[in-house]
Amino acid sequence: MQSYTIGQAARLLGVSPDTARRWADAGRMATHRDDSGRRLIDGRDLAAFSVELARSGGGEEGPSYTSVRNAFAGIVTAVKLGDVAAQVEIQAGPHRLVSLLTREAVEELGLEVGMEATARVKSTNVHIDRA
Repeated sequence: MQSYTIGQAARLLGVSPDTARRWADAGRMATHRDDSGRRLIDGRDLAAFSVELARSGGGEEGPSYTSVRNAFAGIVTAVKLGDVAAQVEIQAGPHRLVSLLTREAVEELGLEVGMEATARVKSTNVHIDRA
């Protein structure tokens, strides 16, 4: 399972690294240390925390601004596989995006809960890019 540094988690949650550090210090986000002493957050824990944060409206900072429109970097929070089709949910800061795509596409991208991904939206279609 993929793990994220405090800085990576902050970017995915749409907050500053200082805010993410405070949340980790307060025990809101579970962390562990790697061999070099860096604090890491397990991808599944970060996915669950991002959903909880979005539901509670707990972000402490305003929206981030970018010249890239309709691209939402976030973390995969759910993958539901059917025989042919699949549903993938991404939490990108306060935004929850859901994409319906083929099972084959999900398997080729190797998408799973806790993984970083970007949802790109054009019209009514959401395309998922693996980070």
